[in-house]
Amino acid sequence: MSGQVMPCAPAEIASLFLFEKLSPEQLGRLCGEGRVERFEPGPVYTEGDPATCFYVMIEGTVVLSRRVGGDDVEVSRTSQRGVYAGAMQAYLGEQVPQTYTNSMRVTEPTRFFVLPAQSFSDIMREWFPMAAHLLEGLFFGSKNTQRAIGQRERLLALGSLSAGLTHELNNPAAAAVRATATLRERVGKMRHKLAHISQGQYSREVIADLIEIQERTVERVAKAPAIGPLEAADREDELADWLDDHGIAEGWRIAPTFVQAGLDTDWLDQVAATVAEEILPSAIGWLNYTVETELLMDEIDDSTTRISHLVDAAKQYSQLDRAPHRVVDVHELLDSTLLMLSGKIGPGVRVVKEYDRSVPPVPAYPAELNQVWTNLVDNAVFAIGSSGREGTLTVRTAREGDRLLVEFRDTGPGIPADIRGRIFDPFFTTKPVGEGTGLGLDISWRIVVNKHHGSLQVESAPGDTRFQVLLPLTAPEGEPSEAESSAEDAPENSPGAPTTTGSPDTAEERA
Repeated sequence: MSGQVMPCAPAEIASLFLFEKLSPEQLGRLCGEGRVERFEPGPVYTEGDPATCFYVMIEGTVVLSRRVGGDDVEVSRTSQRGVYAGAMQAYLGEQVPQTYTNSMRVTEPTRFFVLPAQSFSDIMREWFPMAAHLLEGLFFGSKNTQRAIGQRERLLALGSLSAGLTHELNNPAAAAVRATATLRERVGKMRHKLAHISQGQYSREVIADLIEIQERTVERVAKAPAIGPLEAADREDELADWLDDHGIAEGWRIAPTFVQAGLDTDWLDQVAATVAEEILPSAIGWLNYTVETELLMDEIDDSTTRISHLVDAAKQYSQLDRAPHRVVDVHELLDSTLLMLSGKIGPGVRVVKEYDRSVPPVPAYPAELNQVWTNLVDNAVFAIGSSGREGTLTVRTAREGDRLLVEFRDTGPGIPADIRGRIFDPFFTTKPVGEGTGLGLDISWRIVVNKHHGSLQVESAPGDTRFQVLLPLTAPEGEPSEAESSAEDAPENSPGAPTTTGSPDTAEERA
């Protein structure tokens, strides 16, 4: 948008803090190559357009905004003379995309000193060669540092997840190993008992009856109901008495196994009525090995199923076998993340899921959303732990208009008001040294906002802090550009400009 061109007075330009140390010749060149423009209330330039001019405000009021999804979010409003914006990286040339990184509008008649981008670049390199090199190094050094530490953040998270996953896998794996060793022993004893029975003077009918009882016993084990500890103790006493009355040695050892398998005295009466009294102890012993074998196989099945679920969760979390961008059910992503982090969450944090299963799937980059969930859960767990007492983490989903809400609410001490404006700044952290890089929420904000065209915001009070992620239910038109796809890129704002680094001040963090 063009404004009304007005005379450029070197004395007026010299009154701006940016140019106050320039010589008369330099001020003359600025006025010769630049111009003063007066803009009526309205837009001056738009985010994403080619950055053709460098603007320095002489008088008036400017408002800068950033595009977040389909909305423009105000990030700065000022009337301070000398603030600047626009083609601030023109001196970097083709090394970076020369587009406006925000939108600027004025709310009252406002005058700017306007310098073409090429003139700004030439003047910077001619008048301040050392400063230009320093700024160039600072710009790219900051981006490289942020990218390197971002990778470090991912490695730290991966190490934590690996430790948790190893712990979770170790329990069922160890149980399966123990059950397998015990099963081998029981099967050996069962073969010995079967050989002992077959060598006795038993008719084929009696052996057939024993096999039929064995089959019915296996069926009962598969259908055994779960009972409480008090009821189980009563049944054990009842079965132990029955075994003692029928001359079964060490009935107190056998009774708990039979109770676990859902067997009772009525079933034992059926066994006693089927076999002769002299072989009843051998029959009971043989059936005890049968029951133990079935229970051990159930334990192995449970353990291996648990391992399979953990592996599925790890695969879902990492999205190794999925397309990078697809339509996903966020509940699957949330469940896999919570399962992967279960070891880190620990017993002191109660996890509550309030899922609205009616919300539709959303287009997303699943692996990167899982990273967002990981950062937010990790922060919530840290906040609860820092309070020195147990707490609750509530994960809620809901539909809000044309967007999906994913909310993480914790009962920690909350976020102090004096740091709420800085929590998404790169490298800002409230964690102790060595426990946080200050990039968790910065990366999360970039993934949600830049890559998914959503928003990330916070509401916080002592005992009730809520991080809210809002994702669009439909994909934006066209594929995201390389700049949008790079969630690790450093912000391209400069000190002194009426802009902000990081995210809008509507969010808060405990990075």
